[in-house]
Amino acid sequence: MTSLPLEQRLGAFSLQRPALPWLFLAGYAALLAILSADLSFLLRYPTSAVLPLADWVNGAMEVLVAWIEPVTRLISLLLEWPMLALRDLLQWVPWPVTILAVGLLALHAGGPRLLILTIAALLYIALAGFWRQAMNTMALVGVAVPLSLAIGLAVGIWAQRTRSGARVVPPSLDVMQTMPTFAYLIPLLVLFGFGPVVGLIASAIYACPPMVRNVRLGLARVPSEIVEAARISGCSRYQQLFWVELPAAMAQIKIGINQTIMAALSMVIIASVIGGFDDIGWEVLSTMRKARFGESLLAGAVIVLLAVVMDRISAAYAGRNRSTAAVSSKRRVSPWQGALGLLLLLCLVMKLFGWGVEIDDPTWARSLAGWINSELDAFVASSGAALTAIKNEIFYYYLLPLRIGFSQAILPFTWGFEFSSSLRWVYWVALILISTGLLLRGQWRSALALAAAGYLLYFGLTAVPWSVFFAGLVLLSWQIGGRPLALFSAAALFFIAVTGMWDRAMLSIYLCGAAVLLSFALGASLGVWAASSDRVSQVLRPIADTFQTIPLFVFLIPVLMFFQVGEFTALLAIIAYAFVPALRYTENGLRQVSPLLIEVAEAQGCTQRQIFWQVKLPLAMPAILVGLNQTILFAFAMLVIAALVGTTGLGQQIFLALSAADTGLGMIAGLSMALLAMIADRLLQALAAKHFTGLEQD
Repeated sequence: MTSLPLEQRLGAFSLQRPALPWLFLAGYAALLAILSADLSFLLRYPTSAVLPLADWVNGAMEVLVAWIEPVTRLISLLLEWPMLALRDLLQWVPWPVTILAVGLLALHAGGPRLLILTIAALLYIALAGFWRQAMNTMALVGVAVPLSLAIGLAVGIWAQRTRSGARVVPPSLDVMQTMPTFAYLIPLLVLFGFGPVVGLIASAIYACPPMVRNVRLGLARVPSEIVEAARISGCSRYQQLFWVELPAAMAQIKIGINQTIMAALSMVIIASVIGGFDDIGWEVLSTMRKARFGESLLAGAVIVLLAVVMDRISAAYAGRNRSTAAVSSKRRVSPWQGALGLLLLLCLVMKLFGWGVEIDDPTWARSLAGWINSELDAFVASSGAALTAIKNEIFYYYLLPLRIGFSQAILPFTWGFEFSSSLRWVYWVALILISTGLLLRGQWRSALALAAAGYLLYFGLTAVPWSVFFAGLVLLSWQIGGRPLALFSAAALFFIAVTGMWDRAMLSIYLCGAAVLLSFALGASLGVWAASSDRVSQVLRPIADTFQTIPLFVFLIPVLMFFQVGEFTALLAIIAYAFVPALRYTENGLRQVSPLLIEVAEAQGCTQRQIFWQVKLPLAMPAILVGLNQTILFAFAMLVIAALVGTTGLGQQIFLALSAADTGLGMIAGLSMALLAMIADRLLQALAAKHFTGLEQD
């Protein structure tokens, strides 16, 4: 084929109108680099334009607390009473009886395999000496979950059946799920005082959104024929809702119950920060602070086992066949009722004779924790140089360039040579030539992506002029999602700038972006591998389940063991938590490609590589983009927890606000992080929708 003349190439490029605003933005960025001394207010957001919003929030909070404190204290007492009562009950029942009761529940829900898993998990908790702490945790969860379910059911019904609810609830859920939990712990702490009730309320707030979303989705999926039949039968709105629609939506609502339980349990360590409830979360947190990693690992395993047991039992009930329950209920006295009666009798006998006393500080657990600590110390002593070298290599050659750019990161101390003026000229000339070549070939998107990446890598995310980043993100939002998304992005970024959080936000974006790149690369690669082999999928599925059920704090334990505090430790913790969505969605997207399309491609003589890149991957791209979306949200969620190991940014501001009970600072920093996560979420949703529309048109 003969190449097109230059005039035709330029003519083809002139038709690409979406590229023109980016060219103007590139010129603006170049002008700022040249006139930086005269336009400093466009490089760094001026402090004189920052509004004292945090002080305004604190002032309003003082007035609110003075007015509403009697009500909040009453609510605190009303919630504390059932939690303490449940705690005392769980402590009173002998631990063998509790294990048998939960095992019976597991057998009823999922059969013998779930029974064995449940008994083994609970026996570990009892024999390791964590029974009291675990039951205290279950007391908190046991009150928080019903509260979340009741609120979630009511809000979900309101959102589905009213226009006002449909407008208000979805964005509220987005804020609740993206705002770091530590951010709203601060006003709760001010309103309700220090203690376990604050952790309970925070857990209930955090666990509500899954229930709301599933109730709304379940009611929306009720077949119109069923609703119409209820109306014809003369049902009132109340009868139609509770006798027809909710039972028809129960399968989806059960999934919401399962997710609510898991969300509440994932909050146990966060709740312990301000609760002091002597629960398993406090055990993990206190041993981590003392660098007793053996004890912390054993206690963290308790949270994982509790999460796995509760997840499996609730998921098994969510998937149960209702006909089975209906048949068993016809008997006057079922075997399950008889077993429950025997358990009650066993409980009374054991309490009468003083059996089933809690095992406190078992020798084997103490010895195992000591062995872990000694082996860890020996490994770090023998491999410390190698671990430090790995950390330094990734920090100097990956994290540091993303943070401060090649212009400052390339030094003789770090890279072995200096980024001299001649090398800078070579860098920019090569970048301009390659981008121009792509433009002349009509590949303007690739050219702009390369130019943007080169610009960011040269200056670093934390040194990019705020006005350039602002304009670039708003322009990207406009081209992907239209005017509404552009306005939302502009408003969100303006809020971050005007509240003085811009520099902190860029630090968070830098670390989150670095983690997302590696998390998505790892997860998507494993997802492709799992989609190509059922055996690999069977191996990776329980691993992914385990990583998703582990509470966030537990991810810090192993990385702290080997790498101490710092940004590299935070990076590893974020990757460990955030790679699972990319794995799951990539595998599901590739497996859902129609076999008929693959057969057509094979009939046309395509190789397996061509089938993957030209058939499977484009069709699976909407699902993969959803996986990227969730990876970003997971990374933001873990970013706040990672602030405990020495990171800077918005997460650090939230922890500083929590320690000082500064409601204004905590709310502003938390809302800034939530807005960043929502921008990323909206961008990827719009991109996935455009890609899906393009596939349908093809």
